Amino acid sequence: MDNQAGNSFSSQEILDGIMRWAAVESPSVAPEAVARMFDLAERDFRQAGAAIDKEAAGGECGPIMRARFDGKQQGPGILVLGHLDTVHPVGTIEGPLKLRIEGDRLFGPGVFDMKGGLYLALYALRRLQAESGQTELPVTFMMIPDEELGSPNTRALIEQEAARHKYVLVPEPARLGKLVSGRHAFVRYTVRTRGKPAHAGADNAVGRSAIRAMARLIETIESATDMSRLVSFSVGVVNGGLFVNVIPTECTAQVLCVASSPDNLAYVYDFMASLKSPIDGVELEVVKGAERPLFQASPGTLQLFEIARLAAAELGIALEHGQFGGGSDGNFTGALGIPTLDGLGVVGGGAHTLDEHLVISALAPRARIFAGLLAQLR
Repeated sequence: MDNQAGNSFSSQEILDGIMRWAAVESPSVAPEAVARMFDLAERDFRQAGAAIDKEAAGGECGPIMRARFDGKQQGPGILVLGHLDTVHPVGTIEGPLKLRIEGDRLFGPGVFDMKGGLYLALYALRRLQAESGQTELPVTFMMIPDEELGSPNTRALIEQEAARHKYVLVPEPARLGKLVSGRHAFVRYTVRTRGKPAHAGADNAVGRSAIRAMARLIETIESATDMSRLVSFSVGVVNGGLFVNVIPTECTAQVLCVASSPDNLAYVYDFMASLKSPIDGVELEVVKGAERPLFQASPGTLQLFEIARLAAAELGIALEHGQFGGGSDGNFTGALGIPTLDGLGVVGGGAHTLDEHLVISALAPRARIFAGLLAQLR
Protein backbone atom coordinates (compact mmCIF):
# COMPACT_ATOMS: atom_id res chain seq x y z
CA MET A 1 0.00 0.00 0.00
CA ASP A 2 1.24 3.51 -0.79
CA ASN A 3 2.58 5.53 2.11
CA GLN A 4 -0.31 7.84 2.87
CA ALA A 5 1.62 10.35 4.98
CA GLY A 6 4.65 10.82 2.76
CA ASN A 7 7.13 9.42 5.27
CA SER A 8 8.13 6.14 6.87
CA PHE A 9 4.64 5.51 8.26
CA SER A 10 2.91 2.70 6.38
CA SER A 11 -0.83 2.03 6.39
CA GLN A 12 -0.09 -1.53 5.27
CA GLU A 13 2.14 -2.22 8.28
CA ILE A 14 -0.50 -0.82 10.65
CA LEU A 15 -3.19 -2.87 8.89
CA ASP A 16 -1.20 -6.08 9.27
CA GLY A 17 -0.83 -5.53 13.02
CA ILE A 18 -4.48 -4.67 13.55
CA MET A 19 -5.54 -7.81 11.70
CA ARG A 20 -3.34 -9.94 13.98
CA TRP A 21 -4.96 -8.39 17.03
CA ALA A 22 -8.51 -8.60 15.68
CA ALA A 23 -8.04 -12.30 14.90
CA VAL A 24 -7.97 -12.97 18.68
CA GLU A 25 -11.57 -12.41 19.79
CA SER A 26 -11.94 -10.86 23.25
CA PRO A 27 -15.51 -10.12 24.39
CA SER A 28 -15.66 -8.50 27.83
CA VAL A 29 -17.80 -11.33 29.21
CA ALA A 30 -15.20 -14.01 28.34
CA PRO A 31 -12.22 -13.37 30.69
CA GLU A 32 -10.14 -16.22 29.26
CA ALA A 33 -10.51 -14.83 25.74
CA VAL A 34 -9.59 -11.34 26.95
CA ALA A 35 -6.50 -12.79 28.68
CA ARG A 36 -5.38 -14.36 25.38
CA MET A 37 -5.66 -10.97 23.72
CA PHE A 38 -3.58 -9.41 26.48
CA ASP A 39 -0.91 -12.09 26.00
CA LEU A 40 -0.65 -11.18 22.32
CA ALA A 41 -0.46 -7.46 23.07
CA GLU A 42 2.15 -8.10 25.75
CA ARG A 43 4.42 -9.80 23.22
CA ASP A 44 4.17 -6.83 20.86
CA PHE A 45 4.84 -4.29 23.60
CA ARG A 46 7.82 -6.26 24.93
CA GLN A 47 9.22 -6.43 21.41
CA ALA A 48 8.87 -2.63 21.28
CA GLY A 49 11.00 -2.34 24.43
CA ALA A 50 8.32 -1.66 27.03
CA ALA A 51 8.53 -2.62 30.68
CA ILE A 52 5.36 -4.62 31.34
CA ASP A 53 3.24 -4.66 34.49
CA LYS A 54 0.14 -6.90 34.58
CA GLU A 55 -2.31 -7.37 37.42
CA ALA A 56 -5.72 -8.88 38.04
CA ALA A 57 -8.50 -6.35 37.73
CA GLY A 58 -10.87 -8.00 40.18
CA GLY A 59 -14.36 -9.17 39.38
CA GLU A 60 -14.96 -11.47 36.44
CA CYS A 61 -12.84 -9.88 33.74
CA GLY A 62 -9.39 -10.11 32.23
CA PRO A 63 -6.20 -8.46 33.50
CA ILE A 64 -4.96 -4.88 33.40
CA MET A 65 -1.67 -4.24 31.63
CA ARG A 66 0.68 -1.26 31.73
CA ALA A 67 3.48 -0.92 29.20
CA ARG A 68 6.00 1.75 30.13
CA PHE A 69 8.50 3.49 27.85
CA ASP A 70 11.19 5.79 29.26
CA GLY A 71 11.47 9.38 28.09
CA LYS A 72 14.34 11.83 28.09
CA GLN A 73 12.81 13.36 31.22
CA GLN A 74 11.67 11.58 34.34
CA GLY A 75 8.52 12.29 36.28
CA PRO A 76 4.90 12.65 35.16
CA GLY A 77 4.45 11.82 31.50
CA ILE A 78 1.89 10.73 28.92
CA LEU A 79 -0.75 8.07 29.59
CA VAL A 80 -2.15 6.31 26.52
CA LEU A 81 -5.41 4.81 27.73
CA GLY A 82 -7.47 2.17 25.95
CA HIS A 83 -9.19 -1.21 26.11
CA LEU A 84 -8.74 -4.61 24.48
CA ASP A 85 -12.21 -6.02 25.16
CA THR A 86 -15.03 -5.92 22.61
CA VAL A 87 -18.80 -6.33 22.53
CA HIS A 88 -18.73 -9.16 19.96
CA PRO A 89 -19.19 -12.77 21.19
CA VAL A 90 -16.61 -15.45 20.43
CA GLY A 91 -17.44 -16.89 17.02
CA THR A 92 -18.44 -13.56 15.46
CA ILE A 93 -15.29 -13.61 13.34
CA GLU A 94 -16.33 -16.97 11.84
CA GLY A 95 -19.81 -15.85 10.89
CA PRO A 96 -21.61 -12.52 10.88
CA LEU A 97 -18.52 -10.25 11.00
CA LYS A 98 -15.68 -11.98 9.21
CA LEU A 99 -12.24 -10.35 9.29
CA ARG A 100 -11.96 -9.15 5.70
CA ILE A 101 -10.85 -6.32 3.43
CA GLU A 102 -13.31 -4.77 1.01
CA GLY A 103 -11.81 -1.95 -1.00
CA ASP A 104 -10.45 0.64 1.44
CA ARG A 105 -12.18 -0.91 4.45
CA LEU A 106 -11.17 -3.52 7.00
CA PHE A 107 -14.13 -5.26 8.65
CA GLY A 108 -13.93 -7.28 11.86
CA PRO A 109 -14.75 -7.37 15.58
CA GLY A 110 -12.79 -4.70 17.43
CA VAL A 111 -10.96 -3.25 14.42
CA PHE A 112 -12.70 0.10 15.00
CA ASP A 113 -13.48 -0.06 18.73
CA MET A 114 -10.71 -0.13 19.67
CA LYS A 115 -7.93 -2.60 18.90
CA GLY A 116 -7.25 -0.58 15.78
CA GLY A 117 -6.59 2.57 17.75
CA LEU A 118 -4.37 0.95 20.35
CA TYR A 119 -2.25 -0.80 17.76
CA LEU A 120 -2.02 2.43 15.76
CA ALA A 121 -0.79 4.26 18.87
CA LEU A 122 1.88 1.63 19.54
CA TYR A 123 2.98 1.80 15.91
CA ALA A 124 3.14 5.61 16.07
CA LEU A 125 5.41 5.49 19.12
CA ARG A 126 7.69 2.88 17.55
CA ARG A 127 8.09 4.88 14.33
CA LEU A 128 8.71 8.07 16.29
CA GLN A 129 11.40 6.34 18.36
CA ALA A 130 13.01 4.95 15.21
CA GLU A 131 13.10 8.39 13.60
CA SER A 132 13.86 10.63 16.59
CA GLY A 133 14.81 8.50 19.58
CA GLN A 134 13.05 8.70 22.94
CA THR A 135 10.14 11.01 23.49
CA GLU A 136 10.74 13.94 25.81
CA LEU A 137 8.25 12.57 28.36
CA PRO A 138 7.86 8.96 29.45
CA VAL A 139 4.91 7.17 27.87
CA THR A 140 2.72 4.58 29.60
CA PHE A 141 0.08 2.52 27.81
CA MET A 142 -2.69 1.31 30.13
CA MET A 143 -4.94 -1.39 28.69
CA ILE A 144 -8.31 -2.21 30.25
CA PRO A 145 -10.32 -5.49 30.04
CA ASP A 146 -13.84 -4.32 30.95
CA GLU A 147 -14.42 -0.96 29.26
CA GLU A 148 -17.42 -2.24 27.31
CA LEU A 149 -19.05 -3.11 30.66
CA GLY A 150 -18.53 0.43 31.95
CA SER A 151 -15.11 -0.32 33.54
CA PRO A 152 -16.70 -1.33 36.88
CA ASN A 153 -13.59 -3.20 38.06
CA THR A 154 -10.99 -0.77 36.78
CA ARG A 155 -12.21 2.81 37.27
CA ALA A 156 -10.30 3.41 40.50
CA LEU A 157 -7.09 2.03 38.98
CA ILE A 158 -7.52 4.20 35.88
CA GLU A 159 -7.99 7.32 37.99
CA GLN A 160 -4.99 6.48 40.17
CA GLU A 161 -2.76 5.92 37.15
CA ALA A 162 -3.97 9.05 35.36
CA ALA A 163 -3.25 11.19 38.43
CA ARG A 164 0.45 10.32 38.02
CA HIS A 165 0.55 11.75 34.48
CA LYS A 166 0.51 15.18 32.86
CA TYR A 167 -1.54 14.19 29.84
CA VAL A 168 -3.93 11.45 28.74
CA LEU A 169 -4.31 10.39 25.11
CA VAL A 170 -7.17 8.03 24.26
CA PRO A 171 -7.00 6.26 20.86
CA GLU A 172 -10.72 5.48 20.78
CA PRO A 173 -12.27 5.78 17.30
CA ALA A 174 -12.68 9.19 15.72
CA ARG A 175 -16.24 10.53 15.76
CA LEU A 176 -17.25 11.59 12.25
CA GLY A 177 -13.53 12.10 11.64
CA LYS A 178 -13.29 14.48 14.59
CA LEU A 179 -11.27 14.24 17.79
CA VAL A 180 -13.17 14.02 21.07
CA SER A 181 -12.59 16.86 23.53
CA GLY A 182 -15.52 15.93 25.76
CA ARG A 183 -17.97 13.10 26.38
CA HIS A 184 -21.47 12.93 27.76
CA ALA A 185 -22.05 11.28 31.12
CA PHE A 186 -23.26 7.67 31.18
CA VAL A 187 -25.11 5.92 33.98
CA ARG A 188 -26.15 2.27 34.03
CA TYR A 189 -29.12 1.04 36.04
CA THR A 190 -30.60 -2.35 36.83
CA VAL A 191 -34.39 -2.27 37.11
CA ARG A 192 -36.02 -5.30 38.73
CA THR A 193 -39.71 -6.15 39.09
CA ARG A 194 -41.09 -8.86 41.41
CA GLY A 195 -44.59 -10.17 40.94
CA LYS A 196 -46.87 -12.93 42.26
CA PRO A 197 -46.86 -16.48 40.82
CA ALA A 198 -49.88 -18.33 39.52
CA HIS A 199 -50.72 -21.04 37.01
CA ALA A 200 -50.95 -19.12 33.74
CA GLY A 201 -53.59 -21.48 32.32
CA ALA A 202 -55.77 -22.07 35.38
CA ASP A 203 -55.40 -19.06 37.71
CA ASN A 204 -54.11 -16.28 35.45
CA ALA A 205 -56.01 -13.49 37.18
CA VAL A 206 -54.57 -14.42 40.58
CA GLY A 207 -50.99 -13.73 39.53
CA ARG A 208 -49.11 -10.47 39.04
CA SER A 209 -46.74 -10.57 36.08
CA ALA A 210 -43.28 -9.09 36.59
CA ILE A 211 -42.78 -9.11 32.80
CA ARG A 212 -45.99 -7.19 32.13
CA ALA A 213 -44.96 -4.56 34.65
CA MET A 214 -41.51 -4.34 33.07
CA ALA A 215 -43.01 -3.92 29.61
CA ARG A 216 -44.91 -0.87 30.79
CA LEU A 217 -41.82 0.47 32.57
CA ILE A 218 -39.68 0.11 29.47
CA GLU A 219 -42.05 2.30 27.51
CA THR A 220 -42.06 4.86 30.33
CA ILE A 221 -38.25 4.85 30.58
CA GLU A 222 -37.47 5.09 26.88
CA SER A 223 -40.15 7.72 26.30
CA ALA A 224 -38.19 10.05 28.59
CA THR A 225 -35.52 10.39 25.87
CA ASP A 226 -35.24 13.97 24.62
CA MET A 227 -32.56 14.34 21.94
CA SER A 228 -33.29 18.06 21.62
CA ARG A 229 -31.60 18.46 25.02
CA LEU A 230 -29.25 15.45 24.51
CA VAL A 231 -30.53 13.18 27.23
CA SER A 232 -31.47 9.58 26.45
CA PHE A 233 -32.66 6.37 28.09
CA SER A 234 -32.21 2.95 26.48
CA VAL A 235 -33.13 -0.54 27.69
CA GLY A 236 -30.70 -3.01 26.17
CA VAL A 237 -31.04 -6.31 28.06
CA VAL A 238 -34.22 -7.86 29.54
CA ASN A 239 -34.51 -11.18 31.36
CA GLY A 240 -37.56 -12.71 33.01
CA GLY A 241 -39.79 -15.72 33.45
CA LEU A 242 -39.09 -19.40 33.88
CA PHE A 243 -41.94 -21.40 32.30
CA VAL A 244 -44.55 -20.12 29.88
CA ASN A 245 -47.32 -21.68 31.98
CA VAL A 246 -46.28 -19.80 35.14
CA ILE A 247 -47.01 -16.11 35.71
CA PRO A 248 -43.48 -14.66 35.87
CA THR A 249 -42.41 -13.49 39.29
CA GLU A 250 -39.21 -11.67 38.38
CA CYS A 251 -37.89 -9.61 35.50
CA THR A 252 -34.75 -7.49 35.16
CA ALA A 253 -33.75 -4.84 32.65
CA GLN A 254 -30.45 -3.06 32.05
CA VAL A 255 -30.82 0.64 31.34
CA LEU A 256 -28.21 2.99 29.86
CA CYS A 257 -28.76 6.69 30.47
CA VAL A 258 -26.79 9.43 28.68
CA ALA A 259 -26.62 13.09 29.70
CA SER A 260 -24.77 15.93 27.97
CA SER A 261 -24.70 18.43 30.84
CA PRO A 262 -24.85 18.66 34.66
CA ASP A 263 -28.54 19.62 34.47
CA ASN A 264 -29.32 16.64 32.26
CA LEU A 265 -27.43 14.32 34.57
CA ALA A 266 -29.45 15.59 37.54
CA TYR A 267 -32.58 14.92 35.48
CA VAL A 268 -31.46 11.32 34.89
CA TYR A 269 -30.93 10.75 38.61
CA ASP A 270 -34.29 12.27 39.51
CA PHE A 271 -36.22 10.48 36.79
CA MET A 272 -34.84 7.01 37.59
CA ALA A 273 -35.40 7.56 41.33
CA SER A 274 -39.02 8.56 40.67
CA LEU A 275 -40.02 5.35 38.86
CA LYS A 276 -43.03 3.56 40.37
CA SER A 277 -44.42 0.10 39.76
CA PRO A 278 -47.22 0.35 37.18
CA ILE A 279 -49.09 -2.66 38.56
CA ASP A 280 -50.43 -3.13 42.09
CA GLY A 281 -48.83 -6.17 43.71
CA VAL A 282 -45.61 -5.89 41.71
CA GLU A 283 -42.58 -4.59 43.57
CA LEU A 284 -39.99 -2.39 41.85
CA GLU A 285 -36.29 -2.05 42.62
CA VAL A 286 -33.97 0.42 40.82
CA VAL A 287 -30.23 0.03 41.40
CA LYS A 288 -27.62 2.45 40.01
CA GLY A 289 -24.57 0.73 38.56
CA ALA A 290 -21.40 1.83 36.76
CA GLU A 291 -21.18 5.50 35.84
CA ARG A 292 -18.99 7.51 33.49
CA PRO A 293 -18.82 11.12 34.66
CA LEU A 294 -19.34 14.10 32.41
CA PHE A 295 -16.14 15.07 30.55
CA GLN A 296 -16.12 18.66 29.29
CA ALA A 297 -13.17 20.28 27.54
CA SER A 298 -10.67 21.96 29.86
CA PRO A 299 -8.03 24.50 28.76
CA GLY A 300 -5.45 21.70 28.91
CA THR A 301 -7.55 19.52 26.61
CA LEU A 302 -7.95 22.35 24.13
CA GLN A 303 -4.17 22.87 24.14
CA LEU A 304 -3.72 19.19 23.31
CA PHE A 305 -6.17 19.55 20.45
CA GLU A 306 -4.25 22.54 19.08
CA ILE A 307 -1.06 20.46 18.94
CA ALA A 308 -2.94 17.69 17.13
CA ARG A 309 -4.55 20.20 14.78
CA LEU A 310 -1.17 21.58 13.75
CA ALA A 311 0.21 18.07 13.21
CA ALA A 312 -2.79 17.26 11.01
CA ALA A 313 -2.45 20.52 9.09
CA GLU A 314 1.07 19.52 8.04
CA LEU A 315 -0.54 16.48 6.38
CA GLY A 316 -3.19 18.59 4.69
CA ILE A 317 -5.91 17.44 7.10
CA ALA A 318 -8.32 19.97 8.65
CA LEU A 319 -8.93 18.48 12.08
CA GLU A 320 -11.99 19.33 14.20
CA HIS A 321 -13.16 18.34 17.67
CA GLY A 322 -16.29 18.22 19.81
CA GLN A 323 -18.17 16.66 22.73
CA PHE A 324 -19.96 13.41 21.91
CA GLY A 325 -21.89 10.52 23.36
CA GLY A 326 -20.35 7.06 23.40
CA GLY A 327 -18.50 6.73 26.69
CA SER A 328 -14.85 5.84 27.14
CA ASP A 329 -12.33 5.64 29.94
CA GLY A 330 -11.44 9.19 28.92
CA ASN A 331 -14.60 10.24 30.79
CA PHE A 332 -12.82 9.44 34.05
CA THR A 333 -9.60 11.30 33.34
CA GLY A 334 -11.26 14.27 31.67
CA ALA A 335 -13.68 14.64 34.59
CA LEU A 336 -10.68 14.80 36.94
CA GLY A 337 -9.40 17.84 35.04
CA ILE A 338 -6.37 16.04 33.60
CA PRO A 339 -5.73 17.28 30.04
CA THR A 340 -7.33 14.49 27.99
CA LEU A 341 -7.72 14.18 24.25
CA ASP A 342 -9.91 11.34 23.00
CA GLY A 343 -10.93 9.98 19.61
CA LEU A 344 -7.31 9.70 18.46
CA GLY A 345 -7.80 6.24 16.98
CA VAL A 346 -8.87 5.02 13.58
CA VAL A 347 -11.43 6.44 11.16
CA GLY A 348 -14.34 4.20 10.26
CA GLY A 349 -17.78 3.30 11.53
CA GLY A 350 -20.20 0.62 12.68
CA ALA A 351 -19.07 0.47 16.31
CA HIS A 352 -20.95 -2.26 18.24
CA THR A 353 -22.58 -3.57 15.06
CA LEU A 354 -21.91 -6.22 12.43
CA ASP A 355 -20.81 -3.42 10.09
CA GLU A 356 -17.77 -2.49 12.23
CA HIS A 357 -14.94 -1.30 9.99
CA LEU A 358 -12.01 1.08 9.64
CA VAL A 359 -10.70 3.06 6.68
CA ILE A 360 -7.33 1.64 5.64
CA SER A 361 -5.97 4.69 3.80
CA ALA A 362 -6.45 6.84 6.91
CA LEU A 363 -4.23 4.68 9.13
CA ALA A 364 -0.85 6.25 8.37
CA PRO A 365 -2.09 9.86 8.59
CA ARG A 366 -3.78 9.15 11.92
CA ALA A 367 -0.59 7.53 13.21
CA ARG A 368 1.38 10.62 12.17
CA ILE A 369 -1.02 12.85 14.09
CA PHE A 370 -0.59 10.66 17.16
CA ALA A 371 3.18 10.69 16.77
CA GLY A 372 3.08 14.48 16.42
CA LEU A 373 1.37 14.74 19.80
CA LEU A 374 3.87 12.42 21.46
CA ALA A 375 6.77 14.38 19.99
CA GLN A 376 5.53 17.84 21.05
CA LEU A 377 4.39 17.21 24.62
CA ARG A 378 6.66 18.57 27.32
